[in-house]
Amino acid sequence: MDERKACLILHGKQALNEEVRAAVAARREDGWEIAVRVTWEGGDAQRLVGEALQAGYPIIIAGGGDGTLRDVAEALALAEGDASLALLPLGTANDFARAAAVPLIPGEALALLDTAPRRIDLGEVDGQLFLNMATGGFGSKITANTSEDLKKVLGGAAYFLTGLTRFSEVHSAFGRFRGPDFSWEGEFLALGIGNGRQAGGGHLLCPQAQVDDGLLELCIIPAPQDVVGTLGTLLSGGILGLESVSLSARLPWIEVEAPEGLDLNLDGEPYESQRMRFSARPAALLVHLPVGSPLLGESNQPLA
Repeated sequence: MDERKACLILHGKQALNEEVRAAVAARREDGWEIAVRVTWEGGDAQRLVGEALQAGYPIIIAGGGDGTLRDVAEALALAEGDASLALLPLGTANDFARAAAVPLIPGEALALLDTAPRRIDLGEVDGQLFLNMATGGFGSKITANTSEDLKKVLGGAAYFLTGLTRFSEVHSAFGRFRGPDFSWEGEFLALGIGNGRQAGGGHLLCPQAQVDDGLLELCIIPAPQDVVGTLGTLLSGGILGLESVSLSARLPWIEVEAPEGLDLNLDGEPYESQRMRFSARPAALLVHLPVGSPLLGESNQPLA
């Protein structure tokens, strides 16, 4: 790589993270020029991406959780330039990073600056971009209602505990789903539309998703008779124990109609609508991922 410089956009809560400081210092000792910009409030990540691009930084590092990653990825993709994205996962769930096999240790994550970036897809719903996944139904409520304090104490297990305490609120939603050679309508308990594979602290909703195939993976968990048992299986690890009842398809676009409205979570960003169209935006972003990342297809080789 010719230019060994990058701009780290760091979530404000991580400003005093000594492990991050040490990792940045080590990369600087290796000859990298790394500028650090810290977010304070909503919209800062997007603004800082614009300023970094204007200053000519060829690599933007997103330091934070899945929400920070989404904000930075969207801003980079909308800029339609040649700058690439590196991931410094510092959140509770780190769902995209975990599925992509990006190291969670800051020094190891920043070592990926030395790898060539790959072109990957993004998901899009009605003009809003997301990197990892859109989730709906009870699972998205668990993610939205898990407190920051609980996540600090228990990490990813906090989502499981929150789910256990909210069983009494379980109810299904009605939706109609349509895509190329796919159509389904009915009551469902949980929904995932994934560019990545997992959400909500490790729930594997879209286990076949890849980020470079031009497709989104749709997973629907129809409302069963044994709602509590099915939800318990979901909370304890995803859909692998529910393959006989779940519906899945890999599609370039999906139209969803929910007459009563549907609350979604887009990589931590709330979204609500009665009608929406999801689509994959192929090769929308350059990202530094590990060689052999599970989210990459075999044909996706490092750029020259």
